[in-house]
Parts: sequence; structure tokens; C-alpha cells
Amino acid sequence: MRTTITLNDSIFHALKVRSAEAGESLSLFIEQALTAQLLEDAEDIEDAFSRKSQETALPFATLVAQFEADGLL
Repeated sequence: MRTTITLNDSIFHALKVRSAEAGESLSLFIEQALTAQLLEDAEDIEDAFSRKSQETALPFATLVAQFEADGLL
């Protein structure tokens, strides 16, 4: 798929240099960088959901009472 993105000139130049050093096309280099970032994000999200599933749920009234006791409400 083709797309157009707007990049800061300095970032574009750095990407061109890095992709040339790696012997890859600019498109492939950017695609690999984006894929790596998305995979890292997916791992972070999975980890967050895993931790969340281990949390104990508090009734809303208990939470409000805690906030009131702490002077937050």
C-alpha cells in the first residue's frame, strides 16, 4: 500500500542515512521501525491487561469513602 506522510526535514535525512547504512530502502526501513514499535506497544498493552486482571475491584461507594477520608472530595 502506498501512503504519504509529512516528516521534519532532519528526521527524514536521518532516516535516509540510517536506511542507506542498513542497505535497505527507506520504505522498508520505516516499515520495520513502525512494526517494531507496534509490537512493543502490543506487549505493553498485554502486560497492562494481565496486571489489571489481578486487581481487586472496589465498590464505587468504598472508593468515594476513601477519597472523602483522604480529603480528595
